[in-house]
Amino acid sequence: MNARTLGKDLSVSSVGLGCMGFSHAYGAPMQEKEAVRRLREAVEMGYTFFDTAEVYGTQEDPHANERLAGEALAPVRKDVVIATKFGLRFDFESGRVPFPLIPDSRPSSIRRAVEGSLRRLKTDHIDLYFQHRMDPRIPPEEVAEVMAALIREGKITHWGISQADESSLRRAHAICPVTAVQNRYSMMARRSEALFPVLEELCIGLVAFSPMANGFLTGRYGKETRFDPQDDYRAVMPQFADGADEKNRELLVLLSRMAREKKATEAQISLAWMLCKRPWIVPIPGTRKEERMRENAGASGVLLTPDEVRALDDALAGMQMSTVFGEEPEMQERSPA
Repeated sequence: MNARTLGKDLSVSSVGLGCMGFSHAYGAPMQEKEAVRRLREAVEMGYTFFDTAEVYGTQEDPHANERLAGEALAPVRKDVVIATKFGLRFDFESGRVPFPLIPDSRPSSIRRAVEGSLRRLKTDHIDLYFQHRMDPRIPPEEVAEVMAALIREGKITHWGISQADESSLRRAHAICPVTAVQNRYSMMARRSEALFPVLEELCIGLVAFSPMANGFLTGRYGKETRFDPQDDYRAVMPQFADGADEKNRELLVLLSRMAREKKATEAQISLAWMLCKRPWIVPIPGTRKEERMRENAGASGVLLTPDEVRALDDALAGMQMSTVFGEEPEMQERSPA
C-alpha cells in the first residue's frame, strides 16, 4: 500500500486496520492465537497502521484488545504505527446493549490510562493517542496540556480527538497541535465533511472509522441476516434492521454498478470514494478474515477521478437511505468505536 501522512509528519499505510472487532462488538471474541496470527498477516500485507483502545474488550477483560495488539505487534514494533485511546469507560451495570460509554478525561485519569496502555501494548511510546470522546466536564485546553506533557516525556508522539467538533478542536490545537481526528465517516454517514475546511486549514488528518457503515456497504448482508444481540452490536444497528435493505436498495445498486465498472468490489469502492476525496483521509476498516484484509488493502489501488467522486457525491445526496448507527443523537454515547 502507499503511505499517507496524518498531520505534519505521521506516516501510515493508506488503509489502516481497526482492531476492535477481534475482541469487541462484532460477535464472540476471536481466539487469541488466531487473532495474533491474523494481525501479523496484516503487517505482511502492507498494513502499518493499527487502531485499538483501552475499552475494546469484554466485560471480563475490558482491556483485551490492547493486550492482543501488543502481543501481535511486538516483533514488528519499529515498523508499525499504533493508535489507542483514553477517556472512556463502559457502564456494564446499566443492562443496556450496546453498553453506554462514560467519558472521563480528568488529568489523573489520563495519566493512569496511558501507563496501562503502554504496559499492555508492550511499548515505550504510543504513536497516536486519541481522546476517545470529549468530556463535557474538562476543557479541551486542559486535555491538550496533558498531551503536551506526555509528548515532552516521550510517552506519546502524536495525539488526536475522536468525534471532535470545530470549536473544541481549535481550542485544543492552539495548546498542542492535533495530528488527527477519528470520526465516523462513510457513504451513509457524511457529517464529518463539515469539518473538512478546518482540517485542511490546520493540517489535521481524518482517520475514518466504520468506513463501510459497520460492514453494510460491502453488500454482503441481506434481509435474512441475523446477529446475536448478546455480543454483536449490529443486532441493534438501524442499517441492518428489518426493512432497511429496501430503503438502501438504490445505494447498493450504485455501489454494485461502480464496482463492475472499476473491476473492484463494493467494499473497495466505498473505501476508494473517501481515499480519492482527500490525501489526508485514512480509513480503518476492521475485519477478522484474511481475504477481507486483502480486499480492503486493495482499495488503495482503485482510482476514482474527481468527476467520478463528484458523481457519487451527487447521487448519495439525492437518494433515500436508512439511518445508520451512530448518526442519531441518542446513539452517540453508545457508539462502540
